[in-house]
Amino acid sequence: MRKVLILVAALGFAGSAAAADIGLIKVAKGSVEIQRGASKLPAKVGTGVQISDVVVTGKDGSAGITFTDNSLVSVGPNSVFSVEKYSFDSTTHAGQFEGNLRQGRLAAVSGKMVKQSPESMKIRTPSAIMGVRGTEFVVQVDEPKR
Repeated sequence: MRKVLILVAALGFAGSAAAADIGLIKVAKGSVEIQRGASKLPAKVGTGVQISDVVVTGKDGSAGITFTDNSLVSVGPNSVFSVEKYSFDSTTHAGQFEGNLRQGRLAAVSGKMVKQSPESMKIRTPSAIMGVRGTEFVVQVDEPKR
């Protein structure tokens, strides 16, 4: 009986770890990494993306991420993009998506949650907050001049 409980607990933990992924890297070219807490992971096709992850691309890097609501985010070269908040209910399509583009370029196509609730997606930059009410947009943040 004790072995069964340990197995059930282990399977439950494995399921909760997989459930933390809110999206997947679908395209990765050049230098792309995910900063997750104190860790830096290479961002390869199929790598899961989680809340609070920071996607960092190098001079030759770019990445495409598909989120669970079918939102698509493409991050261009020399970019730093973090996922601040994300929730999505696949039954009602209600949710919230807040990202932060610290530098670089981002292109996005909104998914099911924006169709359900137009104010549910926001992208922050160092100088502005955009509420995404349409379906496609591009934003660029230049590095500060020194």
